Amino acid sequence: MKNNINLQSFEFIKNKVKKIPYLFAKKNNLIAIDEKNEKIIVAISDIYNLEALSELYLMFNKEIESRLYPKDEIEKAIEVCYHQTKKIIHSKDETENNENFEGYDLLEVSSDNEVVNILNTIILEAITQKASDIHLEPEKNILKIRYRIDGVLQKRDYITSHLVSQIITRIKVMSALDIAEKRLPQDGRIKLMINKREIDFRVSTIPTVYGERLVLRILDKSNIVLGLDTIGMEKTLLKNFKNSIAHPEGIVLVTGPTGSGKTTTLYSSINELNNSSLNIMTIEDPVEYKLTDIAQIAVNPKIDLTFEKGLRHILRQDPDIIMIGEIRDYQTAEIAIQASLTGHLVLSTLHTNDAPSAIIRLADMKIEPYLLSSTIISVLSQRLVRTICSSCKEEYKPSSIELEELGIKDKTLYRGKGCSDCFNTGYMGRCGIYELMVLDDKIKNQIVKNVDVNKIKANLKSDYKTLRQNGIELIKKGITTTFEVIRVTKNI
Repeated sequence: MKNNINLQSFEFIKNKVKKIPYLFAKKNNLIAIDEKNEKIIVAISDIYNLEALSELYLMFNKEIESRLYPKDEIEKAIEVCYHQTKKIIHSKDETENNENFEGYDLLEVSSDNEVVNILNTIILEAITQKASDIHLEPEKNILKIRYRIDGVLQKRDYITSHLVSQIITRIKVMSALDIAEKRLPQDGRIKLMINKREIDFRVSTIPTVYGERLVLRILDKSNIVLGLDTIGMEKTLLKNFKNSIAHPEGIVLVTGPTGSGKTTTLYSSINELNNSSLNIMTIEDPVEYKLTDIAQIAVNPKIDLTFEKGLRHILRQDPDIIMIGEIRDYQTAEIAIQASLTGHLVLSTLHTNDAPSAIIRLADMKIEPYLLSSTIISVLSQRLVRTICSSCKEEYKPSSIELEELGIKDKTLYRGKGCSDCFNTGYMGRCGIYELMVLDDKIKNQIVKNVDVNKIKANLKSDYKTLRQNGIELIKKGITTTFEVIRVTKNI
């Protein structure tokens, strides 16, 4: 039976409404309107939408009593309610750019619900252990949990089959994803406040044979340390890199695989250059960390805001320095080249194994060699290696295989034995290893003659240090291990 009371006459219980994400309320056409006798009273246009009602039970951990109302009345009530809380989100795309979208405070959540408590424990444990990603991987009858800590996946617990679907649904509700869609990949976002720390999560789901697989990328703003002096560059290399980014025009590239710290290096470079006399603009996919006094643009292919189109418009904004998240194709590379030729400093990234290979990669994109030689200032290649835990660091005698692999003659090296501080891994934290190729006249002439990686390497200065050589220096200083350096440089 339909209710005849005007929905908008209800005194909304705001703390209850806030638990329901706007997109979920809008999609299922429902809203919490009252609480009586430990029951949450919900206005809904389809009382047979049992899946939505089940999700509300998970959110509140209380019995849900549904009342039937016309769809248009509920729609008006939703808008009134969310306008009153000043947290209106009109679409998923806007959610990604809206600073005020509704978040969850993990430490304020008190629940007797097993699913809520398990998920909160997983998230808190991952953050405490400084994980960068949480992997929830369905297998037969279980949901396996792994954390990526210091760049390496580590096994944790698993969730038994009767809770798997509820855990996944809970995450999808929190990240404003379609809980009914289980056949297609989805992307979402969660914002949490943990003891006044703001932490974002990028959520990705993908269907597998055993169910949906989820990865939560943790973006903890309190963990990022910006500054070229803090990211572990050797003194001479740091001086040369700072000289490179001090040029008023040209291109400086940072290369390496995903997760090698390229974005942190670019942000640190911009932080080094930032002052009130410069107009610095970035275009990124996505904008991971917001920087003060800098215009940052997020790529959005859904509305045709690509790197290419965004760059063209940035050039009309009178920039001094432009940061491009990644040069992926000829169009983006061409505009970056033109921008550098017209008096702009361009910072960007490429996915290549080492610094000399960046020239080959751009040549493969059909950029003319004479343009490469006249615009590129330097190329920095980098990797991240795990550092030895200081609490359990010990000396040991390396095997002959280790010494031969790296060309080390030292008879005593260091490693982590494994302790409670490092969760028995022997490692705590990471640092960078780098190689910097500054394009001098010799290398530029070689590029114009013949873009060949071996000939470019043959023209490098005698004091040029490769990634592996930089890593070996860290091994000798007792900062990292032979295993780590071999692991990250074995394909170079």
